[in-house]
Amino acid sequence: MSILETERHGQILVVRMNRPERMNALNQELRQRLAETWTAFRADPELEVAVFTGTGRGFCAGEDMKESLADGAAGGRRATIEDPFMSGALEKPVIAAVNGFAMGGGFMLVERTDLRVAVRGAVFEVSEAKRWLLGGYNHGHLANLPYPIAMEMALGFRFTAERFHEIGFLNRLAEPETLIETALEMGRHLLTLPPAARVNTVHMMRQMRPRVAPNFEALAGKLHDHGDKSDLMESRAAFAEKRAPNFKGWLDPQDRYRLPTLED
Repeated sequence: MSILETERHGQILVVRMNRPERMNALNQELRQRLAETWTAFRADPELEVAVFTGTGRGFCAGEDMKESLADGAAGGRRATIEDPFMSGALEKPVIAAVNGFAMGGGFMLVERTDLRVAVRGAVFEVSEAKRWLLGGYNHGHLANLPYPIAMEMALGFRFTAERFHEIGFLNRLAEPETLIETALEMGRHLLTLPPAARVNTVHMMRQMRPRVAPNFEALAGKLHDHGDKSDLMESRAAFAEKRAPNFKGWLDPQDRYRLPTLED
C-alpha cells in the first residue's frame, strides 16, 4: 500500500495521503513523496488543477510525533527536494478536500490551498501553542480573520468545519460521500476559464493575501527562543505517552517578565 496515492480525472489530479493508521501524520517519507508529487504535477502539461485529500478519519494529524521522538528533534525531517506546494512556487490551483481532522501541520496544508471543501464535523486545530514556545500567531492574520478569532486559533482551540465555514475559512461543506465530487466540481469550473485567466487570477489573489510584517516576524523569532526548550520534546513525549505534560516554562522564572519587544 502506497503512502501517497494519486488518480487522474482528466486535467485534475487527486492527491491522497494514505497513512490512515497514523491519521496521515507527516513523517519524512510522506513529506518526500508529497514534494515529488507536487513537483511532477507542476511540470505536467496535461494537469491543471489538484484536489488534495486524505484517507481515513483524518486529513492530516501534522507532525509525526513518534518520528520526532526517535530523532530527538522537534519538527520532523523535511524532504530532500523543494516542495513547490509549500514554497509557493506551484502556479496551479489546489483544492483541499478535508475528510477529517486537520491538526498542526495538517492545518497548514489546508491553509496553503486556494479553495477548500470539508466534510461536516471535520475538526481543525492550529497546534503550535501546544508544541512550541510560540503559538500560531500568523494563521488568523493570513486568513484575514478578526482579532479574537485569530487569538483563539493561536492559542490552540479547536474549530469545527461548520464554524470555519461560517467565518469564511472554508468554501463548501459536504457529506463524506460527496466530498471528492464537490471538490472535482469546483475543479471542473476552473477548467472552463481561459488558461491564462485561471493562472493569472490565482497568482494575483495569492499576492494579495495578508502577510506578517518583517518586524513582527523578527519578534516571533525571538519568542520562539524565549523559554525552556526542553518543553518542546516534553510536549511530544506526553502526547505519544498519552499523559499530562510536565512543563518547566523558563530556565529563569523571571524571564516571563522579560519579554522581547518590537523596539528590541
